[in-house]
Amino acid sequence: MPVKLTEVARLAGVSLATASRVLNGSSRTPAPDIAERVRAAAEELGYVANAQAQALARSTTGLVGLVVHDIADPYFSAIAHGVQQAALASGHQVLLAGTDLEGDAGSPGGAELAAVNAFISYRTDAIILAASRLLNEDARLIKALGRYTKNGGRVVTLGASAIADAQVLRVGHREGAVALVSALLKQGMRRFVILAGPHERNTARIRVQGFTETLAAAGLEPVAVVEGAFTSQGGYDSTLAFLDSLDGRSLDGKDSQGGSAFCMLAANDVMALGAMAALRSRGLRIPEDVQVAGFDDIPTLRDHFPGLTTYRLPLEEIGRLAATMALSPSTRQLSSVTGTVVLRESAGDGTTQHD
Repeated sequence: MPVKLTEVARLAGVSLATASRVLNGSSRTPAPDIAERVRAAAEELGYVANAQAQALARSTTGLVGLVVHDIADPYFSAIAHGVQQAALASGHQVLLAGTDLEGDAGSPGGAELAAVNAFISYRTDAIILAASRLLNEDARLIKALGRYTKNGGRVVTLGASAIADAQVLRVGHREGAVALVSALLKQGMRRFVILAGPHERNTARIRVQGFTETLAAAGLEPVAVVEGAFTSQGGYDSTLAFLDSLDGRSLDGKDSQGGSAFCMLAANDVMALGAMAALRSRGLRIPEDVQVAGFDDIPTLRDHFPGLTTYRLPLEEIGRLAATMALSPSTRQLSSVTGTVVLRESAGDGTTQHD
C-alpha cells in the first residue's frame, strides 16, 4: 500500500496541513527545522508526493506537452531535444506524443486531438504543436485548445494556424525554398522534379510554393511535381512513380551543359533520402545521372553518402525557442527562424553557401 501523507505527518509530529505545505511545494513554508523533520519522515517511510496535490499547491504541474508527427523522424527528435533542454532549465518535464499512427476512423486529426486532450487532462502548463499544421484545422482541436488557453494554458505552434490565442514561431520554409532553388540554379541546374509531400500539410505546401515560384521567376517549370508521404518511403515511392512515368524513355544521362539530367528536389530530407535509395535501385548514380536535394539538414545526414545538398534549419534552436515562448511568455524572443543553404556532393561541389 502507498504511504499516506497522514503517516508522514504523524511520524514528524506535525499537522497534515504542515506536511502538505512542505512536500507539495506551497509558498507558505514552515520553519526550516520543521520542514527538515517532515522531509526526513517522508524519506524514512518512502513517501511519494501526489502530483495532483502538488499542482493544486503550486498552481502548476511542471509539465509541458509536445506533439510531433513521427518520433522516429530525426527532424522531430532534434526539435524535441531542444524543447527538453529549455523545459529542464525552467524546471519542467516534457510529455511527448506522436501522431503518425491513424486516428479514429474518418478523422485525419484524431491522433493529434487525442494527444492534446490527454495533455489537457494532465493539466500541463503548456502545449507545443511541432507537427506541421493542416490547411484545414480540425474544428474539435481548435475548440479544445480554445478552452485550454482560456483556462490559463499556453499553446505554441510552429507556423501559423487557426488556433486562437496560440503563440506562433514562424519558420522560414518559403525563404529556405527560394534560397535553395536559387543556389541550385547558380550551379547550372535547369530541370527539376519536385517531390512535394502532402498538399494538406502547410510545411510541405509552402516549401513547394517557394520552389515553383523561384523556378517561374527564372522562366522555368518543374518537369514534374509528385505528391507523396512526408517520409523516406514517400520519397522512395514518389521517385519510382516519376521514373515509371517516363515509360521507358531514358533520362538522357546529361543535359546540354554536361550536367545531370534532373535534380530531384524533395520537400524534406527524409523524402530526399528515400529518393536516393529509389534511384540506386534503378541503377542510377548520384549526382552523375540524377542530382538530389532536400530540406532541413537533419542530424543523421552525416551518415549518408554522397552528402545531401539541403537547406539547414536550426532544429534544436527551434525547439528551445518554442519551449521558451511557451514557458516564459514574458521573455522577449525571436518569433521567426531561418537557416542556410548547404551544398554537398548530391547536387553541388561540397561547399557551403549562406543565403
